[in-house]
Amino acid sequence: MLRLSNLLLQKYRMIAAIAIAFFCTSLNAQAQYGGYPYERNMRLGLVFNPNISWFNFDNASFNGSSSYRFGYGLLADFGFSRNYYFSTGLILNDLRAERELQLDGGSPSVVNNTVRIKYAEVPLTIKLKTEERDYGRIYGQFGVTAGVRVSARQRTDLPGAEHQSLSGTDLVRLGLQIGTGVEWNLGGNLGLLTGAAYNNGFTRAIRNGGEPKISYVALQVGLLF
Repeated sequence: MLRLSNLLLQKYRMIAAIAIAFFCTSLNAQAQYGGYPYERNMRLGLVFNPNISWFNFDNASFNGSSSYRFGYGLLADFGFSRNYYFSTGLILNDLRAERELQLDGGSPSVVNNTVRIKYAEVPLTIKLKTEERDYGRIYGQFGVTAGVRVSARQRTDLPGAEHQSLSGTDLVRLGLQIGTGVEWNLGGNLGLLTGAAYNNGFTRAIRNGGEPKISYVALQVGLLF
């Protein structure tokens, strides 16, 4: 009987020691993660991205100017370490830029041509975030975007000209993206994303008219959950 009592006492002591160790580990983890009981290794968000886009010409004889539109879609961050995330999503980007076109035998001989191309883009980037603070986290982002053309339209500045379908556009667009911003803490799992990104297109957008590439700078505003 005495031996059985000793065994039960040792068992209870072991259970108490495990419970105390688990409690101390939980407190330490909460202290390390800024008061959060767990590390949020995935975040989803809805974003709205106003942009300014322009054409890049390899041929110096072609000129163009910038114009503004917007994009919107879904953002997803997947954490593979405490401060390192793989950031992706699906963004519908509406890009608009202007270029000069030469007219054969017409008057005027040069007209301004406004081009609008919509892409469904998937960011494939690495996002580096600072430690969690009361206000939120600062991040830096670098990677590529892969897009598929959804639609393409154009309009010239000739009297009575209307928007019409644009042929000769490439189906796929690839771009190099770099950005930075802040994820503001609004309480609980809700956050506000504000930032800016530069996207340099390195594939051809249109096969004629100077074979331009299209690049853009975008503001990023969104809600994170």
